[in-house]
Amino acid sequence: MVFVTGGTGLLGSHLLVELCKRGKPIRALKRPSSKLENVKSVFNFYLNKDSKALFNKIEWVDGDINNVSSLQDTMQGCDEVYHCAGFVSFWRKDFKKLMKINKIGTANMVNVALSLGINKFSHVSSTAAIGRNELSSNYSESNKWVTSTSNSNYAVSKYSAEMEVWRAQEEGLNVSIVNPSVILGAGNWEDSSLTLFLNVEKGINLYTEGTNAFVDARDVAYCMTELMDQNVFGERYLTISENVCFRDLFFMIADEIGTKRASIKVKPWMAAIAWRIELAKSIFGSKPKITKETAHSAMNESFYSNKKIKTKLSHQFIPIQDAIKNAVAFRAFSKN
Repeated sequence: MVFVTGGTGLLGSHLLVELCKRGKPIRALKRPSSKLENVKSVFNFYLNKDSKALFNKIEWVDGDINNVSSLQDTMQGCDEVYHCAGFVSFWRKDFKKLMKINKIGTANMVNVALSLGINKFSHVSSTAAIGRNELSSNYSESNKWVTSTSNSNYAVSKYSAEMEVWRAQEEGLNVSIVNPSVILGAGNWEDSSLTLFLNVEKGINLYTEGTNAFVDARDVAYCMTELMDQNVFGERYLTISENVCFRDLFFMIADEIGTKRASIKVKPWMAAIAWRIELAKSIFGSKPKITKETAHSAMNESFYSNKKIKTKLSHQFIPIQDAIKNAVAFRAFSKN
């Protein structure tokens, strides 16, 4: 039995599809308030006539990664774990919540896995947990973490979570870690990284020339399951498709949606003013739309290597242009 956390999210729903295609029996953890309609839509989108039968094979259980007793009950009898659940925020006031969910939640997961004798554990980290190097904008798995004020609270929480996973490895758990970049895919445009599409659809007129790495959710799900099935443990893998300029990404999304391209280039001074205005607003309780970290990321050029995972699995990643087409096609599909 395979145990999955975060199954209602963008990556988690694609992982469930991949596991079902491989014939795995699945138990998926969800919050009592979670809705499954989007996951069902993802199954219908990819699996057509087989979607209902495969979806109904999933055993959904209510629980919380910060409730150890619920984990002990729901993980009983499983032999593989895929830990996708996590929290993303770049608002400084969310630091405690980030650490509670990402670090402590992961510690709970590996501790329960060890106590139940579970054999395999796959953890979803992030490129944010890769060490920064002020002398270079090129990153790979070999980059070492350096404590710095330039690290976002989200990055600190994901790095801390990785340390819990490596600690569990020392205690006997077989672990693998994937570090995805910004994930694109079939999902709700009001959630996670897919808000990029929603903003472009609404007619955002601004673009930046920073560069970041992007990946299709199908690729991340495939890499996770393939590493698990091949018993590849004790390593972390950057899972990225391409390094793309934000300007080019926004233009590709606009062209695919059929809306007007952004025409105003954001300059560093404009980004600096924007995040400071949002910071001032947050004093009165509103969550900032832009933070210092996200503004810096949008302006910065960062390049990530996928050589290690491509060499290990001989996997060819889906081009980002195709990932965008897929996300837009799902949007139309889900409205019908």
